[in-house]
Amino acid sequence: MTTPAASASNGPMIEIQRLNKWYGDFHVLRDIDLTVARGERIVICGPSGSGKSTLIRCVNHLEEHQQGEIVVNGIAMTQDVKRIEQIRRHVGMVFQHFNLFPHLSVLENCCLSQVWVQKKPRAEAEATAMEYLERVQIANQAYKYPGQLSGGQQQRVAIARALCMRPDVMLFDEPTSALDPEMIKEVLDVMVELAHEGMTMLCVTHEMGFAKTVADRVIFMDQGQIIEEAPPESFFNNPRSERTQLFLSQILGH
Repeated sequence: MTTPAASASNGPMIEIQRLNKWYGDFHVLRDIDLTVARGERIVICGPSGSGKSTLIRCVNHLEEHQQGEIVVNGIAMTQDVKRIEQIRRHVGMVFQHFNLFPHLSVLENCCLSQVWVQKKPRAEAEATAMEYLERVQIANQAYKYPGQLSGGQQQRVAIARALCMRPDVMLFDEPTSALDPEMIKEVLDVMVELAHEGMTMLCVTHEMGFAKTVADRVIFMDQGQIIEEAPPESFFNNPRSERTQLFLSQILGH
């Protein structure tokens, strides 16, 4: 007989079925079906307002959906606060605008959730924080404040902070769109390394070079729907949908 834990570890990391969401009368997500395997790297792209960010924010209940099912690591999403907290223990998220606490040092930013959510002793939290700050090559900035760092450095801190919780899946919501061009590469390099280590990733981004290098699947969304999904080679070289073709001609033409 298979235990729930065993079946969760063997099943998909994320299962989304018939997901619908409205903001008032605006139907932002329309019948989304998506299954993400363990270790799979998915890039989600599409025009502004297509529902990309809303979709990944529903995965850890930062946005509430009205219809459909979301299952993360074998745990079904409900309105139960304990169930939502249980799911969030498996999910790390990196936002467009870093969301670091300006009055706390880099080290303190990385320790906060470990101490308050995971109830770790301070010394253990600091050791974990330094481990991941080292991993994103910013440990030498541990005692500085976010305002003393560049945008690229702050985003690397945000990635380290998420990794400190040892998540099973990482969600990236346009992590480079607020950065100057010269800072984008340092953040993408960290994400590429994570991908190569087998981290399950959902990444909303317009960085098509990253998608070609890292993604197992590229998903194109428009008007709240998944229009097309395919491995990068097929997606970029032979898109089936005219809407996808138009989007790629615009984004790759710059």
